Amino acid sequence: MKLEIVILAAGKGARMHSSMPKALQRLGGRPLLAHVLEAAASLEQSGIHTVIGHGAELVRRTFQNPDFPFAGLAGLNWVLQQQQLGTGHAVQQAMPRVTADLVLVLYGDVPLVLPDTLRNLIDLADPGNIALLTLETSRPEGLGRIIRGADGEVEAIVEERDADPEQKRISEINSGIMVLPAGRLRQWLDRLDCDNAQREYYLTDVVAMARDENCPVRAMKIDDDREVQGVNDQAQLSALEGHYRMSKAASLLSAGVRLLDPARVDVRGSLVTGQDVEIDVNVVFEGDVSLGDGVKIGPNCVIKNASIAAGTRVLAGTSVDGAAVGADCSIGPMARLRPGTELAAGVKIGNFVETKKAKIGKGSKANHLCYLGDVEIGENVNIGAGVIVCNYDGEKKHRTVIGNNVFVGSNSVLVAPVTLRDDSFVAAGSTVSSEVPSGQLAVGRARQKNISRWKRPGNR
Repeated sequence: MKLEIVILAAGKGARMHSSMPKALQRLGGRPLLAHVLEAAASLEQSGIHTVIGHGAELVRRTFQNPDFPFAGLAGLNWVLQQQQLGTGHAVQQAMPRVTADLVLVLYGDVPLVLPDTLRNLIDLADPGNIALLTLETSRPEGLGRIIRGADGEVEAIVEERDADPEQKRISEINSGIMVLPAGRLRQWLDRLDCDNAQREYYLTDVVAMARDENCPVRAMKIDDDREVQGVNDQAQLSALEGHYRMSKAASLLSAGVRLLDPARVDVRGSLVTGQDVEIDVNVVFEGDVSLGDGVKIGPNCVIKNASIAAGTRVLAGTSVDGAAVGADCSIGPMARLRPGTELAAGVKIGNFVETKKAKIGKGSKANHLCYLGDVEIGENVNIGAGVIVCNYDGEKKHRTVIGNNVFVGSNSVLVAPVTLRDDSFVAAGSTVSSEVPSGQLAVGRARQKNISRWKRPGNR
């Protein structure tokens, strides 16, 4: 049987008090909808139809960006719901594109449902029945209640606003996630009405229609409410953020990573680690990050889209973004590695050093207060304190090349484009704007002048 997936993501999210569509609110550094798409893409399916409405173009542009992981997702279709008239109406907009036997309905604001849970639910379904995911909870308030008959089978789902006092005492609630037979679903959707408190077309009303037609409704009950927790306000989003963070920390601990405080490590993407990795407090990982064996990350660091090889230490307050760091390096404290930085083994980047598109060779070091942009540095180079590579002339960026075994004295300025050949030496305080040949000393500073009868201001 073929399965297609419909994701409902058209809501505004008024209670978020944000100009951003709810589908783009972020959890773990990614839009809510991205988590749902990831789960959907992991299933065996022949198409994913995402229904968008509020902020539709912004949602579409976000996910069609070439840099976004889902930009090239096969079988992903966007469906516009011009008016948000309820879940039944939203599914109806997608059905003309559905050709499969079964339809799995997911929600763009329910981000943490597990693929294995969905697979088990799909296994319950066939073209002759509905499979419904439900939750047993001590806090059913605000959610649709599952109404079961004397035989224990699901008879209907009643929304909170339409429930009577007895029904409101029911603790089994509807997650909204269900698998339905596509052919019969089309007929049921055509018969929906909006005779309810919200004046909306509820998808849940098809359950009663199915029962009237002797179509079984099989319910799979779970007890982890976080899997089916929707996000309607900032408090719910914050609660899920905490759960997401701790689940990532638990995975790291089980892989043998030493976390000094699991509650203060934030993984907002993919983190791959080797053995004997240690991570201090208040560290944030974004995008795709890999840490080799024995890597140690100090407190208050942000590591984004980076690879850090074995034995390297990243000291406190350091930012590493889009960099490839070799083995046994020392970075920081308070350093900033920007995109395009490549460090070979044994490189030292010290406090308040910033690099950008910098390729730095084995054993070289810049210990303090430097800017190294658009530069290629050889092996065993010493960059003194306060050195600046002037890579921008106001219109274009230019490259600087520094050979092996070069010494650049403190407070020097290298005006690109410029080349310092192997074994050359730049005297402290120099401005270098032309090539320094191999083995030569460059001195580019004004001659000192001492004034013998000078007096301090106010003492004249």
